[in-house]
Amino acid sequence: MKITLGKLEYIDMKDLYEFELENRTYFEKTVPSRGDDYYHFETFKRKNEELLKEQMQELSYFYLIKNEGGQIVGRINLTDIDKNQHLGHLGYRVGEAYIGKGIANQALQLLLATIEDKGIQQIAAQTTTNNIASQKILEKNGFTYIRTSDEVFEMNGQSLKFVYYKWGC
Repeated sequence: MKITLGKLEYIDMKDLYEFELENRTYFEKTVPSRGDDYYHFETFKRKNEELLKEQMQELSYFYLIKNEGGQIVGRINLTDIDKNQHLGHLGYRVGEAYIGKGIANQALQLLLATIEDKGIQQIAAQTTTNNIASQKILEKNGFTYIRTSDEVFEMNGQSLKFVYYKWGC
């Protein structure tokens, strides 16, 4: 499947809301819940308007992953950008109907191709010990395993740890 990355824009708010609602249960299997309040449209809109402000200040970049038909199939973000350290933090999620199709891998490749002009030389990423697919995507795209946290946390009845990766110098 051919995909494109486009920066989050206000015009995408309703489609993004529907994407998040549709995939909420699936996402909450591998990442902590954003809470019930997040899924009320006015709250969702307000939170994403804050992200748009952050993006305008180049403190973060929020991209929508879209298929050839323009439908949102995922998100990929570079957040908490530290311009002094040339560092950003990666996050991504792909909708349940689109997993296993190489979309996260393609999206990460596209993102990495855009960061040179943003002055970012390093990207930090973290996933969980049970998210093997994400670990493979990071490693396939040149991320280096740094460490696994000693701290254990519970999510969905599983004992998990965070796994940390780094890309760049």
